[in-house]
Order: sequence, then C-alpha cells, then structure tokens
Amino acid sequence: MELYEVMRTTFGCREFTGGPLPEDVLHRIIDNARFAPSGGNRQGWRIINVTDPDIRETLADLSLPSATRYLLEAQAGESPFNTVHPSKITNEEVMAAESPHWLVAHVRNAPTLLVVTVDLSRVASMDKDLERVGVISGASIYPMVWNILLAARNEGYGGVMTTWAAAQEPAVQQLLGMPEHWALAAIVPLGKPRKQLTRLSRKAVEDILAENSWSSTG
Repeated sequence: MELYEVMRTTFGCREFTGGPLPEDVLHRIIDNARFAPSGGNRQGWRIINVTDPDIRETLADLSLPSATRYLLEAQAGESPFNTVHPSKITNEEVMAAESPHWLVAHVRNAPTLLVVTVDLSRVASMDKDLERVGVISGASIYPMVWNILLAARNEGYGGVMTTWAAAQEPAVQQLLGMPEHWALAAIVPLGKPRKQLTRLSRKAVEDILAENSWSSTG
C-alpha cells in the first residue's frame, strides 16, 4: 500500500475474524517495525507473542480494573485517568462496579496478542525532574508500537494499542517473567479486521498547526 494511505486508514481494530497472523507475516511486521527511532538508538524493546490461553486470560483479568475505572470516569463526564484534573471516582466505587468484560474481550480473543515492553535503563527521560507526569520516555517505545500497527495494516491486518494492564505492571512482570526495570508499554491485539474502516475523523490541519507561538495560526 502507499504510505499515506496506510497512515490514513490505520484505525483501532478490536474485532477480528480468522486465525492468528502467519509466522512469516508476523516476522515481516516486526522486521520492519524495528526500524522505529529510539533515544540514542538504544532499541530497549522486547516483544512477547502470547499464545498461551491462560496467560491471555490473566492479562485480560488484570486489565479489568482500569477498564472499569475508565468507564466510570467517562460516565461521570471526566477525562479518564487525567493527571491535571484528578478523578472523583473512588477505588471503592470501582471495586463495586460490574466489570466490563466486553471492553477487554480483544485481549482474550485476538488471533495474535503482542506484549510490548521497554527497558527503563535504556530510555532518555528528559522530563524526569518536571513536576508533571513523564511523557518523554514514551518516545523510545511508542514509535515502535505504531510501526507495528502501520505494518499490520500494510499486510491487510489490523490491531490496537491498549494500556489497560499497565496499572497492574508488577503482576504482569511476574506473569511474564519480566525484569523489574522493564516496563509494560502496550498490549497489542492483531488479526484480520471484521470490518475495515477507511474514513477516519481527525481535526483539520489548521486546528493543530501553529506558527512561532502556541496561539498563532499558520
């Protein structure tokens, strides 16, 4: 596919049909995705292809508390998991709510399930001393995750980047035998999309491109 078409038609796919990605296709996706940039070209990433159904079930279960909180906060009119405006939803309310198993079904049922991890000893956290949540470390792993999704689209497959289980990282580390300084960056379900979206909605260029200052227009 042409590059811009891939960029414009790669959507968050959570419903799949058919079996897992053939081994050669998965290898080709990772082979190309690995050329993503990372801080200092340290390439501190490792991808785990989860085929064990019991591990998948556990990953889905570990995702449920975050999925539950997300729904409750959204229903309350909040921006879920926001660090600027803290939520008024209590942990007790989350624990008492019915778990949205449908919201994590793609973790259980995806034909192929990748867990993407990053070595925190090999990332450059330029914002580590700022009094806000850190975001810069993600520059050393999320381009790789997006490359996986772009490559999957190019191969006729789809997927989505999920982070539900990140809040339960210690349990995920134990489940997968990850060293303590390796972080869970994303869980990526992949497969043949049940329905391929080709028209995605995004803000206009004029709404996001400024010149010389934050408030200017191009």
